[in-house]
Amino acid sequence: MRPTMGDIAVEAGVSQMTVSRVIRGTGQTSVEVRERVHDAARKLGYVQNRLATALRDESSTLVAVVLPTLRNRVFSEVLDGINEVLSTGGYRPVFGVTEYSQEREEELVLDLLSWRPRGIILSGLEHSDATRAAVLASGVQVVEVMDTDGDPISAAFGLSQTQAGRTTASHMISKGYRRFGYIGSRDGKDLRAEKRFAAFRDVVRESGAQIVNEILVEGPSSMVAGRRSTAQMVASADRPDAIYFSNDDLAAGGIMHCLSEGIEIPSELALAGFNGLSFLEALPIRLTTVETPRLEMGRRAAAHVMQASEPSESLPSPSVIDLGFRLIPGETC
Repeated sequence: MRPTMGDIAVEAGVSQMTVSRVIRGTGQTSVEVRERVHDAARKLGYVQNRLATALRDESSTLVAVVLPTLRNRVFSEVLDGINEVLSTGGYRPVFGVTEYSQEREEELVLDLLSWRPRGIILSGLEHSDATRAAVLASGVQVVEVMDTDGDPISAAFGLSQTQAGRTTASHMISKGYRRFGYIGSRDGKDLRAEKRFAAFRDVVRESGAQIVNEILVEGPSSMVAGRRSTAQMVASADRPDAIYFSNDDLAAGGIMHCLSEGIEIPSELALAGFNGLSFLEALPIRLTTVETPRLEMGRRAAAHVMQASEPSESLPSPSVIDLGFRLIPGETC
C-alpha cells in the first residue's frame, strides 16, 4: 500500500492536518515540526499526488512544452532556458516531441492539456485547427517560440525566419555568388526552414542569380547527412558555386566533405548555415551562419507563462516579441 498523510502523521507524531499544511506549504508550522514531517515522509517513501491537488484547487505546477525534436541542439537549448526560469518559481516542465508532425503535435497537446497544466509552450506558429481550438478552450497561458512570421495564438517569442533567409541571401550575393544550391532536411516538413529558404530564393531571383540545385534529406539533419548531400550536389551536372544549408549540422558536414576532397572554401564552393551553434568553434574553418537567441527564447517563454497566477477564461490579445538574430560572417563565404 502507498503511504498516506495519515501514515506520516503517525510516524511524525502530529495531526494529519499538520502534515497536509507542511506538504502543501501552507499555514504556519515550526521548523522542528516541518523537519519531523519531511523526515517521516522520506522514511516512508511518500510521494505527493500533485494531480489530485491540482484538480481540487484548480492549480498546477506543470508547464507543458511541445518541441519538434531533441535530435537538434537548438531545442535542447530552448528547453534549458525554459527549465532555468520555471525552476525558480517551483514549476516543472513536462514535454513531448512531434518530430515535425502536426498530427503528432495535436495528439500531444490534447494529452498534455488533460493534465491541466499551468501553461503550454508550443514551437512555431503553424498548428492544426484542432490544436488551436483545444488550447483556446483550455484557457491556459500559451506561448509560441522560434518564429514571428505569422499569427500567434497569444504571445510569441522568436525571430523572423523570413528576414533571416533574406539577410543570408543578401550577404552571399554581395560576395559575388550567382549559382546557388540548397540542402535541407525533414523532407520539407520543417516549416521554419521552408520560410527561410523561400525568402532566400526570392532575394536570389530578385538579384538575377539562380537556384540551380535543391536536396531535401528525408530524415533528421546531421553532419553525416550534410556531408553526403554536399557530395551528391557537387557531383551533379547542376553544381552550384555556393550552398545554403537549412542548419549548422548540415553545413558542418558540407565543410567536412570539402576538406576531405580538397575543394577550396570559398573560392570553389561557398557555404552558409543557420543557428550559430557552439560546436562550430571546434571546426577548422569558421562557418558563415546566423546566430539565434535560443536560450533567451526559452527564458522569456517560461517567464510569460509564470506571469499568470491562474488559468483564465480568455487569452490576452496576441503579441509578437522579436528577439532578433545576428549574421556571423565566417571564412566559408
